[in-house]
Amino acid sequence: MSNWVNQAIQKIEADFQRSADTHLVKVPLPAIEGIDLYLKDESTHPTGSLKHRLARSLFLYALCNGKIKQNTTIIEASSGSTAVSEAYFARLLGLKFIAVVPKGTSKEKIEQIEFYQGQCHFVNPMDLYAESEKLSKKTQGYYMDQFTFAERATDWRGNNNIADSIFQQMQLEEFPIPKWIVVSAGTGGTSATIGRFIRYCGHETKLCVADPSHSVFYDYFKSGDSSITQSKSSCIEGIGRPRVEPSFIKDVIDEMIKVPDAAAYACIHFLESILNRRCGGSTGTNLFSAFQLIEKMVKKGERGSVVSMICDSGDRYLNTYYNSEWLNKQGVIKDMESYTKKINQFYRNGQGLN
Repeated sequence: MSNWVNQAIQKIEADFQRSADTHLVKVPLPAIEGIDLYLKDESTHPTGSLKHRLARSLFLYALCNGKIKQNTTIIEASSGSTAVSEAYFARLLGLKFIAVVPKGTSKEKIEQIEFYQGQCHFVNPMDLYAESEKLSKKTQGYYMDQFTFAERATDWRGNNNIADSIFQQMQLEEFPIPKWIVVSAGTGGTSATIGRFIRYCGHETKLCVADPSHSVFYDYFKSGDSSITQSKSSCIEGIGRPRVEPSFIKDVIDEMIKVPDAAAYACIHFLESILNRRCGGSTGTNLFSAFQLIEKMVKKGERGSVVSMICDSGDRYLNTYYNSEWLNKQGVIKDMESYTKKINQFYRNGQGLN
């Protein structure tokens, strides 16, 4: 490898050493005994989301495979968070970065990409992949392609990946081996990492993936048909896809739950009321699924722990998920009110969702 590549890898590794692990937050469940809920708070990464881990892995993967050199322009297709994190690492290495993002991506995410000196190239959601490839050829750059390489860029056997971190942090809890880990999927890289790690370590933990409206992952999981497509993109930024992505590995998943957008929005507003913090829509999707699993555990008389995650901060969505005018335009207010009642009922007595 060239001296520049060696230095680039060292810079990324040094950044990793400066970054402490993310917190595991215990969520109070006052009406439920014998079941504990935890959220892995990935919003505390330097770039504010779960995608910081992925971006680091993708850069190291590309560097070690000889794809990135000193003057390589980095191109990525992203709904925002991965682009924010990749812009951070590109700036760290002194590389030009262009994010191909869907029109309608939150203003806050765009501002963060630009803060890290990244450029934004806006396209219709269905043109995301083709335009990224076209742009990489035009600039003679490297298309990072998170949707293909996410599942292989991360060392799923350990090395302080997110799965390893969860089990390490759970060691002193009452139920140290979770009954369920609940995540949502954008690339599928996180679910692939966690699912493989569970099997590699021989844990009895089951993996549940929560899928938002207008995403094909749930249907693919049920049918096995990888040709399924969806004409409309998910309104929950960062998760759900209109096509089955190469990094989504259904065979490491034990259960999938389809979560309506209104339920996810209701969940993040409820979470704010009990944790005094705002989280993104993917967190709401995760949490609603976790609540449903916990309700089933209650009905079966099961005890144990459930772990999910805070994917990013709600500060990135002040103009959307936390804006009543935007929610009203989406036509979800009435459904949100219905889900809010169900969530509150569950919180009071451990049932009312399923």
